Amino acid sequence: MEFFQKSFKETLEEFQVEPDKGLGEVQIRENREKHGSNEFSKGEKVTLLSKILEALKEPMIFILIIAALITIGMNVYKTFQGLHAEFTESIGILVAITLSVGITIIMEGRSEKAFETLNSINDDVKVKVLRNGIIQYVGKKDLVVGDIIKIETGDKIPADGRLIDSLQLKIDESMLTGESIAVSKNFNEVLEDPKTSLSQRINMVFSGTFVTYGQGTAIVTSVGDKTEMGSIANELKDTDSKSTPLQEKLDKLARSITTLGVIAAVLIFVYEIFKIYISNTLSFDTIQSAFMTSVALIVAAVPEGLPTIVAMTLALNIIKMARTNALVRKLIACETVGCINVICSDKTGTLTKNQMTVIDVYSNGEIVEPKNLKNSFMIENFTINSTADINIKDGNVKFIGNPTECSLLKAFSDTICSMNPSNCKNLAEVSCTCTEKCTPIAIGGENISYTDIRNSYNIAFQYPFSSDKKSMTTVVDETSAYKVYTKGSPEKIISLCNRIIINNRIEEFTDELKILVGDKITKLQQESKRILAFAHNIIDTSYSEWDKVQDEVESNMIFDGFVSIADPLRDDVFDAVKKCKKSGINLKMLTGDNIVTATSIAKQLDIVKKDSIIVEAQEIDEMPDEKLLEIIDRIVVIARSKPITKMRIVNLLKKHGNVVAVTGDGINDAPALKNADVGIAMGITGTEVSKEASDIILLDDSFSTIVKSVEWGRGIYENFQRFIQFQLTVNLVAVLTVFVCEILSLPLPFTTMQLLWVNLIMDGPPALSLGLESLRKHLMNQEPVKRSANIITKNMLSTIILNGTYIVIMMMLVIKGNILGASEAEHTSVIFTTFVMFQLFNAFNARELGNESVFTNLLKNKSMVIIMIATFALQVLITEFGGSLFKTAPLPLDMWMKVIAYSFSIVIFSEIIRLIKRLFKK
Repeated sequence: MEFFQKSFKETLEEFQVEPDKGLGEVQIRENREKHGSNEFSKGEKVTLLSKILEALKEPMIFILIIAALITIGMNVYKTFQGLHAEFTESIGILVAITLSVGITIIMEGRSEKAFETLNSINDDVKVKVLRNGIIQYVGKKDLVVGDIIKIETGDKIPADGRLIDSLQLKIDESMLTGESIAVSKNFNEVLEDPKTSLSQRINMVFSGTFVTYGQGTAIVTSVGDKTEMGSIANELKDTDSKSTPLQEKLDKLARSITTLGVIAAVLIFVYEIFKIYISNTLSFDTIQSAFMTSVALIVAAVPEGLPTIVAMTLALNIIKMARTNALVRKLIACETVGCINVICSDKTGTLTKNQMTVIDVYSNGEIVEPKNLKNSFMIENFTINSTADINIKDGNVKFIGNPTECSLLKAFSDTICSMNPSNCKNLAEVSCTCTEKCTPIAIGGENISYTDIRNSYNIAFQYPFSSDKKSMTTVVDETSAYKVYTKGSPEKIISLCNRIIINNRIEEFTDELKILVGDKITKLQQESKRILAFAHNIIDTSYSEWDKVQDEVESNMIFDGFVSIADPLRDDVFDAVKKCKKSGINLKMLTGDNIVTATSIAKQLDIVKKDSIIVEAQEIDEMPDEKLLEIIDRIVVIARSKPITKMRIVNLLKKHGNVVAVTGDGINDAPALKNADVGIAMGITGTEVSKEASDIILLDDSFSTIVKSVEWGRGIYENFQRFIQFQLTVNLVAVLTVFVCEILSLPLPFTTMQLLWVNLIMDGPPALSLGLESLRKHLMNQEPVKRSANIITKNMLSTIILNGTYIVIMMMLVIKGNILGASEAEHTSVIFTTFVMFQLFNAFNARELGNESVFTNLLKNKSMVIIMIATFALQVLITEFGGSLFKTAPLPLDMWMKVIAYSFSIVIFSEIIRLIKRLFKK
């Protein structure tokens, strides 16, 4: 039987605790040994070796490892055969692997340190505990099961417990349940239903939640991992690691490259064996030579620099995204966020401010904005008839006490009163017993604070809020009279009033006026706004026993008006959601809040369409997956959502081929955050558990930062496509050139060192500069890339094939026909340099993935222009002065001009193709 099913006396008896004494020293030791201490068990620290092994599992890295092993094996074999072995290519591949893995680990480590700093918590928080009959303070982590703790307004609950006493106790459990309204607690309640949800366990308190009103005493029933927060945190440890869309696409690319490389190698090997057979030179050595050539072709087909460039690009963009308030904890996530097409968002604290706010004010017969409130009676009611406080610092507001009362104080701080004394005269004309305090005062955030008003009055008596009365009243002693301020539910306050202030005059509160006011209240309630009404009176009678005359004090009152209170949308959310819809991203609200409030927020965000489905979690929890999949695309709101519901929705959306992001700040969001393609947690209001489960943390808690992150992610993805397009063209040209030379029985056109140099400079700076292309304007005006989509588009493939074929043809004219007229000594250098220059100029072609001219954005990536000039300068140096190492000879100026002009033709060729495509598309 759960503790919420037991009375508080049964719970005390179970733990053998006396309510007026608490635990003794022996019991404390025994309970700590039996139930553990009040802290989460730390997950196993990931070792450096584990991180390295995880990074080596990436598909492209795995191919490189295979390629390295093959080349090392070939050269070791040559060494044993007494032949000349060349390990430079093997070393180059190993360097590429080391760089890629190293960058990934370093950058993720850097983000993790930033995360730890952001998420640091104070373990020395003190808790008021009854032990050995004495009230004392102990550290939060020193609590044990059976401890009796005292809680009051402003406290954070340190552990799960069963209430044994409570007085007007209200607790904000939004981080655990998603409910935006504080829960009223009652220690006397015993709940029989074992399936009672967390939000309905009104006799329990839970670790991590906040006391917003009242006070209470509880006996600790669970600590550490066994609390509700701890159980969710432990579930996250068992969640399998997910593969991201980019990883899946690179895996697919790796398989394609391997398959094509093997096919090409097999064709070359068969062709070589056929030639050997025809020439009657079949032997072990000739077969071995044919095999070595085939394996070399496979290695040549692998873009060694791709994993390194991916890691470096992601690393550089992590730094850039951090500047826009998005802390990326997982390197791969800064691209994955660009692929999302569904955002499953929590409501409270993510879409809304998680801060009750006065939205509308009805005063003097009209509804106005809070800042335009001119009724001094209501303003004094806000400030005096209250037990709450707020702290405003640097524009940030911290609520201390009942959220509803705090919202009134916040509304007061935003109010500018422009009343004039004539209003008071008007009131006096209708028998208002006017005192000096009735004279309107200058009210404004800069002129006077709520504490100034509160301290300037002498409070004679206060009737606290009760669920029976549904009101709170404060009586102020003004020497010659008493002012009575009352606030509460509109039905209650209206029933106490026989007069109302209309047009600056006190008039009879007729049935017609009550209906009129009631209609306005109903309209606002239909918008899921809470209504709080206000009244005042001025009496001459003094009572010796105020507590016995509440009904008399609260009679014949003047109705001042009412306010509507709600948890409003964040300021930037509407525009951010609008941008999401425009860019093909669907928003689904998964909230623990009730369906009426959730629906209202969804309508404010304009995400509800005619065929949209709004449901409570209970309706779909027992629905089979097949049926849920049929309607999941139309679901926009799931109210009363539980962690298991959120996880199920995320898994089904992913199964449907969607790339899913989950946003949240509460403990209840953590499992879904962990399981999503991208988990996005709030950095300011988010709980430690939600941040730990996330991939990206929003340092400013702004939903619009998600839109910026999506744009960055899409830009990163396109940049990956740019250097994939570039590198695959380089590899295609290298493979086809070798292939054609073999068929034409020509010697290999490049030496090993020349190929290594090509790999180094083409897989390095030029490719990296493509990864730094600026964000294009079209990024947020197009649909997200589908999870099943190939990273190489049809347009990219046609560009790779056309440009690659053109370069090979032009290269064969140089190799076979010596079209540039090089001398015998210059021929090798001309072939090598022409090949390099073709690739450099083709890098500019790779900057555009569509049919747009390469000259449109030519100067938007100035770093690339500089890198290309620097690479060209290096090519000149090794050609002119690296003859002994690279087997080159110096070239005269006119030959350099020929090579540059000849290789620049790839840009002209590509521009013609793009022009034809544009015309054809029109």
